[in-house]
Amino acid sequence: MQYDVRNRKYEIIMPLHVRSIAVSIAVIFFFVLSLVGWICGLSPFVCCKRALVGAVLAYIAGGWAVKAINAILVNAMIANQMNQQKGSGFAANPKINSKGMGSGGTDY
Repeated sequence: MQYDVRNRKYEIIMPLHVRSIAVSIAVIFFFVLSLVGWICGLSPFVCCKRALVGAVLAYIAGGWAVKAINAILVNAMIANQMNQQKGSGFAANPKINSKGMGSGGTDY
């Protein structure tokens, strides 16, 4: 996504790569669950099935977690940019500040 605000281009990027981190988490879970099953004396087929199911669930949960962290980081970066612009006088309406805003945006 790109936005053009007053002849400046802003591109929203994700600070963390979701897929690569989720795959790494899934691979780690696969081998950990395989090792736990092997230590418990389960057959190799049962170890593989359980590790595969656990890895798929870890991939899904890891992807959600990384997306949540990305949302938090992007919101923090946006708030930081707003504070910098407010301090430099670049804000469009100086009456609007991010501290006192309610959900409707009418608290100014």
